[in-house]
Amino acid sequence: MLNEKMTEHGDEAVSSDRISQSTRERDGRLVVDLENYVPHLLSAVNNALSGGASKVYLERFDIGIAEWRVMSMLAIEPRIQASQICDIIKIDKGAASRALSRLDAKGLLGYDAVVTDQRKRIWWLNEAGLSLHDTILQVALGREQKLVEGIEPQDLEAFLRAIRTMVRNVDSVR
Repeated sequence: MLNEKMTEHGDEAVSSDRISQSTRERDGRLVVDLENYVPHLLSAVNNALSGGASKVYLERFDIGIAEWRVMSMLAIEPRIQASQICDIIKIDKGAASRALSRLDAKGLLGYDAVVTDQRKRIWWLNEAGLSLHDTILQVALGREQKLVEGIEPQDLEAFLRAIRTMVRNVDSVR
């Protein structure tokens, strides 16, 4: 049912073989169907998760979402630069820099300066950072479990395949 309409970039929308359509008609006009429009659904889940996580992590650990995401990345891949963190977890440079500064001020990080550029640093979680990471991780995993509760395992795996594809495709729609 996707009509050929102009997109925000002036090119025509591509027809879709989707079962659920991302648009519907209202008063003779094509509008987004919020129940099926993927960007809306992703934003709605992300906003709700981030808001809840921010409250929990700040109250319990004095750590915000950006700091938690950076900590998670440093646990996965220690000894990396801020630019690598940004590329992998899709966080902007300013947010990453502020998160690293706050984590460093809390005594949770170690770093080495890059010899050729003293402004660049190689970051890692120190023992205190790793310990806090491990504690927050248990809370994060509990939240994830509640989020996926009631989803059949095969449906969750199909969703994960689809969302991984979207992550790979996201640069084409920036």
